[in-house]
Amino acid sequence: MPPPTADAPSPPARLAGTPAYDAHEEPAEAVLPLVPATATTLTVVDLDEVRRQLGVPDLTSDDLMSDRSAFWERARTEAPMLTDGMLREDTSELMLDHGFTEDDVDWEAHFTGPEGSGYVLAFRPDLDMDAVAGAVGARVGPLDGGRVLREDHLVVSGVADDGVASWATDPTVAPLVGEPAEATYLRRGCVPFADALGPDATAEDQDAVLARHDVTDLEPLDAVAVSFGDHLATVRLGRDRTDLFDRLHLGDDWPVASPSFEDGFARGVGDPTTGRIGYDVPHPAVAAGLALTETLPFAVCNSVTPIPQPTGL
Repeated sequence: MPPPTADAPSPPARLAGTPAYDAHEEPAEAVLPLVPATATTLTVVDLDEVRRQLGVPDLTSDDLMSDRSAFWERARTEAPMLTDGMLREDTSELMLDHGFTEDDVDWEAHFTGPEGSGYVLAFRPDLDMDAVAGAVGARVGPLDGGRVLREDHLVVSGVADDGVASWATDPTVAPLVGEPAEATYLRRGCVPFADALGPDATAEDQDAVLARHDVTDLEPLDAVAVSFGDHLATVRLGRDRTDLFDRLHLGDDWPVASPSFEDGFARGVGDPTTGRIGYDVPHPAVAAGLALTETLPFAVCNSVTPIPQPTGL
């Protein structure tokens, strides 16, 4: 087995207790007992909250197709959609053969890690789960391989077998969620500096930031959460961060790309005691895209691997 990299988070001491899924909790908190301890990233979209923000709180597959299509078009540009909706490509088959669609999903979560990826779909409480089980049994689209938890109105894949060995007992991530949000990005560990610069960053971009900021002087980062609300984002890095303002101001000198970091996260303000940074989000879709590509200066590791210069070959 190869040795761990310098930026890899160390396994944390577990919190006590045997947590279980609780549908009454905020989605990003409710899903934690289902996320394996080995996972590294989690994204959650509270579709119910997005519907409420866009003025259609009661929208389901019972509504007109035109109304549902209009919602998804607005959500694509006006909401921090960390997912396109896992079931949307199979809307016709699901509706015609099984009587439900993505419009009956209350919230959706996806996680990734070295041992694979997984998901959790939470369906509205009054949906007939026999219909959902039928679609899973028929292996429709991404539901192929899923498992139905009827009492909880969930379909899951790749989830933790035991809540003890889950993110719910991870002291680095569990305290970072729980407040209502339209969408949440959660990562265990920091983002490698070169990755956070963006997918098209060059050695010159890296050198320009390092000329103004010594990232090796930052504190280690065990986890980061970004919660999106109504054109706002709250970043949580853990309490009592002496480097919080340094991390906040990294974004001032981030490479100017299209879109730029400031197109998604603007006018940041920080609170070191609580370990929070608040941003205005002028373009929610842009901010969601930056989170998904981990173009997040506040989340960088405190080490630097130089980006290679192009050889011209």
